[in-house]
This record gives sequence, C-alpha cells and structure tokens, in this order.
Amino acid sequence: MEVASLGLWENVLAIIFVLQWSNKAMNNRIITDISNYIFVSDEPEKVDAIFLPGGSHPEQPEYAAELYHKGYAKWLIPSGGISVKSNKWHGVRSKADIYNGDYQSDCEFFTDVLIKNGVPANVIIGENKSGHTRDNAFFSRKIVDQKGIEINTALIVCKAFHARRCLMLYQMAFPKVNIIVSPVYCYNITKENWFETEQGIDRVLGELARCGNQFVGDIKEYLL
Repeated sequence: MEVASLGLWENVLAIIFVLQWSNKAMNNRIITDISNYIFVSDEPEKVDAIFLPGGSHPEQPEYAAELYHKGYAKWLIPSGGISVKSNKWHGVRSKADIYNGDYQSDCEFFTDVLIKNGVPANVIIGENKSGHTRDNAFFSRKIVDQKGIEINTALIVCKAFHARRCLMLYQMAFPKVNIIVSPVYCYNITKENWFETEQGIDRVLGELARCGNQFVGDIKEYLL
C-alpha cells in the first residue's frame, strides 16, 4: 500500500513540475481535480457560529470579525493551543506590528485579534488545548456542549489550502450541523497558483495526503 502510494505521489509531482509555470497547467485534469477537492469555498451565509481552527495568521480572525459585524453569526469559536510538533506557539505570521501581544496559544492570539476588530468578548467561546486540526474540531464540540450552546449551522474560516480537511473534521465533530467554508488566503497559496511554487505544492499535496491517511478510523466510525 505504501509503495503504491509513493509511486502515485512521484507521478503527480513529476506531472506538476513538467507543467509548472505553464498556461496549460490549469487545464490539466490532475491539477484541476486536486484543486477542486482541496480548495473548498462557499459564499458566506447567516449561521449560528463561526469556527476558527488554529493558526498564526491574523487574516482568519480579521475576516471572521468582518463577517460578525455584517450579521453572519452570533458566536465565534476560535480554537488552538500550541504546536504538537514544536511544543510551542509559532508566533504571529503577519501584521506583528498591530498584533504584538505576548500570545501563548492560537486561541489567545485569535481572541485578541477578534476583540481588536470590535467583536465583543462575550460572543467569543475559546478553546486553547488543541494541538492539531482534529482536536480543534472535537475540542470545540466539547466546549460548545459544556456551554449548552445550540448550533445548527456554522461557517469555518480557515486557510484556503486547509479547507477540505477542516470541513471533514468539523463535520465529524458536529455531524448534525450544516457547515460551509469561507476561507482566507495565506502564504500567497491559492487555487489558481499552488502548483507554481515548491511551497504551494508541498502544502497542497500534504493536505491531500492527510485527507486520506488521517481519516481511516474516523471515516469508518462515522459511516459504519
């Protein structure tokens, strides 16, 4: 199974590099299929809550605050502790001159951004223990249940290349909730250009791999 998967990834990478910087790339079926799968994007709709899976880019909570002020949601639920890989918080990735607090977690950082963008503290339900996306989703479910908050509809604000995995995990954590995704672009990685840089290829194919190998047990439990 691992050998077959390795051969597949080698073939995909070979095709991407051959097509790199070519105007024909977006017409290639492999590129198009990967792009359509990973980059989930819906038009914002009025929902009960906005989920914010962890990160260190202020663009996520800034956009969530904008949606809140436009009346799209009642609750905002930022999630995230520190990285399980490095055992520390990575630090602010952009606009550090504006958001310059001594943040100790994704949740603390996101909460500060939300408040600085005019979101009342009493509508923010933070979760600061999770170290990866799966825990973002399931720990958010735990705190929502503890608070006794009813959520029937929700919107995820995440990085664009993270959208599919976020949707899968939050849908598993909230199986009865109708969830849509309205992402933001970070690292200059978009649906239209990810295959043009090594960073974009690594990010997107990394997400594609995780959408398979991280979900075997969860998918079986969810479906069977």
